[in-house]
Parts: sequence; C-alpha cells; structure tokens
Amino acid sequence: MPWCGIKGLDLQETILKTIGLGKSFKGFAAVSDVNLDVARGTIHALIGPNGAGKTTCFNLLTKFLEPTGGQILFNGLDITKDAPAQIARRGVIRSFQISAVFPHLTVLENVRVALQRGLGTEFHFWKSSDSLNVLNERAEQLLLEVGLIDFAQEETLNLAYGRKRSLEIATTLAMEPELMLLDEPTQGMGHEDVERVTELIDRVAKGRTVLMVEHNMKVVASIADRITVLQRGSILAEGSYHEVSNNPLVVEAYMGAHRSEPL
Repeated sequence: MPWCGIKGLDLQETILKTIGLGKSFKGFAAVSDVNLDVARGTIHALIGPNGAGKTTCFNLLTKFLEPTGGQILFNGLDITKDAPAQIARRGVIRSFQISAVFPHLTVLENVRVALQRGLGTEFHFWKSSDSLNVLNERAEQLLLEVGLIDFAQEETLNLAYGRKRSLEIATTLAMEPELMLLDEPTQGMGHEDVERVTELIDRVAKGRTVLMVEHNMKVVASIADRITVLQRGSILAEGSYHEVSNNPLVVEAYMGAHRSEPL
C-alpha cells in the first residue's frame, strides 16, 4: 500500500515530505525535527533569520549533506539514502545562492549543456560541439520562456547579474524538474532585477512545484502559496504570508521583541 501523508494529504497533493529531519555537527543541532509538507503545483517558501538552517535544509533534501535523523519522502518514496545524482534523476533539481553558469559559453550554449543529459552524451567529450545543434530548438524555447532569447548568442560573462540568474533558471528547467529548489534566487539583485526574476519564478512555476529559500519578504509575499519559518534549525511557524507575518513569534524572530507591526 502506498504511503499517505497525515492531515488527509495523498500522493496527488504532497510531492515532498520530511519527517523529523535533523542534522547535527559535533553535537550542535543545525536542523532539528523538521516536518515539512510541500504540496504539488505550489510555490513553497522557506524563510528565517540568518543562521536559521534554511540552506542546511536544502543541502539535506538534495543530499549534499547526510541527515543524522529523520526521513525524506518524494512522491511517497523514501529517498533518505539516495545519492545526490539519484535524487536529481528523480526530478529534484536545485539552483544555488551563487550563479552557476559557464561564463565563456554563450547563453544558448549554457542551456544546451544542461539539455545534453537527455541525449545521454554528457560524457562524450570527443564529440564536436556541432553534435549539440539538435538541441538548439528546445534551448531557444527555454530562453524564450525566461526572457533571454535576445541574448542567445551573447557570451554569458557579459550578462547583467539578474539575467545570469534567469539563465540559471533556464538551465534548471532544462533538467525537466518535477520539483525545483531555488536557493536565494534574488540575492544581491537591484530592485528592477528582483521584480523581473520574481515574475519569472511565478511564471515558470505554472504546472511545476517550487521550494525556495528567500530573504526578500516582498518576493515571498507576492508569489509564495505557503511559507515555513525556521528559527535555530526548527520550524517556528507555517501558513500563508498573512498568517506568518502577523505571528508574534515570527515578528520577534525577525525584528526583536519590541516590534509590533507585521513584517
């Protein structure tokens, strides 16, 4: 019998679930007893003050770190023991806080590299780059989706920072994720880039599931369907933006005990 989640959530509704997830470093609990439910087809934000354990959680979910306790379930299957490559093959694809693109390739070539996995030739280093021309049409579709089609032949190092992050989203989409994990997608951006990338995430999330770590509360308020707040490695609160932003415990965690207005 397939596993079914608590609170009446079935496999059609819950794509990712953690049960008592934890990570300790030499006795220090960086993440402790995290029970997370991510609903399919939603944008779920993981927020919290600096040092709350957000990126550690991401590292546990993608197995860049091994949990010291708990379970990770994806589509009802226990993936706690899976290697990072296995998790990626299952459709859990992650971006990182820093831009992870090839600066001396063109924008189109970056997307083709990500698409190459579908050909099964990612390790065929002896083949000419012309062998990847079959991927051009799909690469162009992805660039159109993220608003970079006009920059297809531009060397990536010449892109503005916000557009590099858009390119990173395109390369993430090229891996055909069932669940996209975005780690601080708007970090270090100016106001205009933040708005552009926020709109992009909202647009590409249609028909997909996104779990994101994000520090910008305006971004979270505008696109997140559900928010989980971490503090000192544990879940402090969960709910809609309205619910968590008016939660006194959350306000205190972010602003201090004397702050009375919502976030």
